[in-house]
Amino acid sequence: MIARSAAVHPARVAAVLLCLAVAWIHLQDQGGLPGDKSPHYVGVGYYLLEAVGVLCAVLLLLARRGSVGRAGWLLTVGVALGPLLGYVLSRGPGLPGYSDDRGNWTQPLGVASVVVEGVLLVLALAALVAELRAPASSRDGATAKASADAVTQDDSLASR
Repeated sequence: MIARSAAVHPARVAAVLLCLAVAWIHLQDQGGLPGDKSPHYVGVGYYLLEAVGVLCAVLLLLARRGSVGRAGWLLTVGVALGPLLGYVLSRGPGLPGYSDDRGNWTQPLGVASVVVEGVLLVLALAALVAELRAPASSRDGATAKASADAVTQDDSLASR
């Protein structure tokens, strides 16, 4: 099943790997499990991001087109966008009670995280747009085929 998906949907496989990379990078940044990020809300944010990153990877592997596929891509946008926002806030103005990374824009793990999340964000947004457009284009194609069939049937009836 995974091999078939890989051949058919390379973007989906890339997104799975990128989601897992986001989770792994943040696991490394917090010092492994159980981790040591304080204040407490930052540590909880890391745990949530890691769990949702793995959940997205599973959803993207299992989901086909439809609402589950759209939900998977939408959640993937969040996995990419959330830590990007956290990176900017923690290094720029800072977060309440958290000043460890303030001004530290070139930390290697942070830069790797931004690159991975940026690529994931672009990929997820493109896939989400394609996913949202696909059902409409399929319906348009089905409608056009049904109309063409009706015209052909009318022509055959008229020629009798």
